[in-house]
Amino acid sequence: MATFKALRIFNQDGKILSRLVEMSLDELDAGEVVIKTAYSSINYKDALAASGAGKVIRRFPCVGGIDGCGTVVSSTDTRFKAGDAVIATSYDIGVAHDGGYAETMRIPADWVVPLPKSMSLFDAMALGTAGYTAGLAVVRMEHAGLKPANGPVIVTGATGGVGSVAIDILAGAGYHVVALTGKETESDYLLGLGAKEVLLRSSLDLAKIKPLDKANWAGAVDNLGGEVLSWLASTMQVGGTLACIGLAASHTFNTTVMPFILRGVSLLGVDSVNTPMDVRRRVWERLASDLKPRHLQAMVTTVGLDGMGPVFEKILKAQFRGRAVVKIGD
Repeated sequence: MATFKALRIFNQDGKILSRLVEMSLDELDAGEVVIKTAYSSINYKDALAASGAGKVIRRFPCVGGIDGCGTVVSSTDTRFKAGDAVIATSYDIGVAHDGGYAETMRIPADWVVPLPKSMSLFDAMALGTAGYTAGLAVVRMEHAGLKPANGPVIVTGATGGVGSVAIDILAGAGYHVVALTGKETESDYLLGLGAKEVLLRSSLDLAKIKPLDKANWAGAVDNLGGEVLSWLASTMQVGGTLACIGLAASHTFNTTVMPFILRGVSLLGVDSVNTPMDVRRRVWERLASDLKPRHLQAMVTTVGLDGMGPVFEKILKAQFRGRAVVKIGD
């Protein structure tokens, strides 16, 4: 029986370990669609899972990788056929169902998205869950009334995967984007992605957050949570849209009702895992068209299955910028 390489995550006496192994198709979780994997990617969630730094994996052992894309080898579901190019992200992939860090994936058909015709497999994973989350945030903000004419949009955690893609697609859509970062040395990178301004986190006085402060932002994409999210709520414009997509700084959020009842601010929770399939497909199509990033190559680092360890470490230490693509197949 043919075997393939995979990065599998184990729980050995309470210690989480990940290592490359040889597997067969019979060892993979059930699914109607078998995919020859071309690329995966590395997200913050993947680094937590593979290192054991967070309680992300819900079943052991499990092939890691919450993202994957490639070509269908076989399908018992009529929606897909051999040769189709497809994307598989989110749901239980990589946390409770064998994921994208393998040369072969087997995925339930209900979790599979056709690759948009104008998108390459590489670009699909240059985006991955991070890029999809950024796109979903922008789509939700637009639905809540955000337009370029409304005013500036701030993106926090700007050098991360979601932040980098959000800056790129917002700038491309005509928004005045302000990048908030703790890394002064990355200003040129952020301006290169399309940010009009770079705001250093050290310039904020987060010890004295007012219930309502100067109204600056028509929109905000927040990757951090905690005090920064509280500050954003107090500085949104009337009718502003605030998309909450991450907790890289903290899972807490302390605010008052005042931004919401006196300025009509909308707080939008962005959940990339459980998005309905019709919305998921629509967001991927927009990421291939009017929301297509213009600077993906500038934000991508490419590694192989055997080169992910250092990337995991850098992501967990907030020392990595942009997106990491994992080249798996030919």
